[in-house]
Amino acid sequence: MRNYKLVGLTGGTGSGKSIVREVFSENGYRIIDADTLARKAVESRIVIGSILSEFGDDLMTADGLNRRELANRAFKDSESVKKLNNITHPRITQLFIEELKSLVDLGEKKILFDAPQLFEAGLVIVCDCTVAVLADYELRLERIIKRDSISASEAEKRLKIQFPDSFFRENCDFYIENNNSEKELKKKASELVSRI
Repeated sequence: MRNYKLVGLTGGTGSGKSIVREVFSENGYRIIDADTLARKAVESRIVIGSILSEFGDDLMTADGLNRRELANRAFKDSESVKKLNNITHPRITQLFIEELKSLVDLGEKKILFDAPQLFEAGLVIVCDCTVAVLADYELRLERIIKRDSISASEAEKRLKIQFPDSFFRENCDFYIENNNSEKELKKKASELVSRI
């Protein structure tokens, strides 16, 4: 039996995961951030080579990989997302295992894995429990337009290729609805940390 608890945090983009992650962190959880791992993954020559081969050599500029244009091409439909995931997920999984081992070796007992694509990557199986943050479609749309400085149509493309809230309700151990204030979300998250 392992001597640490691993909580998987997931949910659609713009749902409010970062605020919930903050609350877990304030309560002693060490964080593994899948988005950070994804950025590291595309530093690998093999991963970059596969991305350029699949999505176009012109994505490589003098400043490096044009991530914004890659997002435009990868998020245009679910098939393109699958192609990107097939390229990046193996490396992200490897980096996740390395980071988890490092934290466990340091004696950490409470770890939160913040992973928007927890299910898609197949890493849900290593979690002791899963938490989803959910929010109404229109709210999420508004949030990511503002957060990522993208158009409404770009934001809609990203939302449409993600699992619906019903998927998370059915497949996660816990879920938090985030349709009101940040204060209320933090309160719900604190209550959940106590339950877990």
